[in-house]
Amino acid sequence: MNQKNLEYLKDQIKYTGFGEGLEEVLKQKIAKGQPEFKIPHQAQFGNDKVDSTLHFSKSQKTDMYFFNSYKVGIQKENNTDEAMKQTFFINKGNNITLKEAYNLMEGRSVNKDLTNKEGQLYNAWLKMDFKQSDDNGNFKIQQYHQNYGYDLEATLAKHPIKELENETYKSNLFDSLKKGNLQSATFQKEGSEQKQYIEANPRFKTINIYDSNMQRVDNRKSKTEKQSEAQSRSAKQEHKGQQQPINDEAPDIPKAKKKRKRPTIT
Repeated sequence: MNQKNLEYLKDQIKYTGFGEGLEEVLKQKIAKGQPEFKIPHQAQFGNDKVDSTLHFSKSQKTDMYFFNSYKVGIQKENNTDEAMKQTFFINKGNNITLKEAYNLMEGRSVNKDLTNKEGQLYNAWLKMDFKQSDDNGNFKIQQYHQNYGYDLEATLAKHPIKELENETYKSNLFDSLKKGNLQSATFQKEGSEQKQYIEANPRFKTINIYDSNMQRVDNRKSKTEKQSEAQSRSAKQEHKGQQQPINDEAPDIPKAKKKRKRPTIT
């Protein structure tokens, strides 16, 4: 067994958000020497059950194995509809973690440092486009680059958020939002404090705000934003019942519109 390859795969699995509990099964799979193998993984975010399948393949020229992709399925609580599924591919650079994948599938935006075809680093916000899917049924990922002009710090500064007054809390808030989390924040209004929840919205260069009951607060949504949200909901409805080719890499299109639930912030 290629010990160096094993250690590399262990780190790759760990830093992609699957923890350290898969080491033994990884060893067993590699020892069998098969050209391809899969490893299942289960997690839970809030009340949502998240099942993943990690895909590995062996080099045709050496004894090295590669972590190629992982397929995620989200099953909502008390929802008997088929789980929403999406495949995320592993690259040499900064990969999308399991929690970030979950957040993207929940319709939120994630900020990542990425590498282009020329090997150059760049930063972008990612958001899943539920109106477009590829031939395998994967929803396409939109990118909003630095030159798009979304400034999260300036956007947050427009709101009376208490956490912005403390550098540590401010930094933690920024990091959480960049991971795509729906983050709690304390709004100071008319001498009182009110707990609300916020998420980044790079497309419309703003943040989405929700009250304690997870109802969207009308943060002066533009006509374009409202129209876009309506179109996205309509597109998800059109995907209901659509048949996709069945293979290991092709996720199924969700049969029901996702319902936003409050996730556990990590």
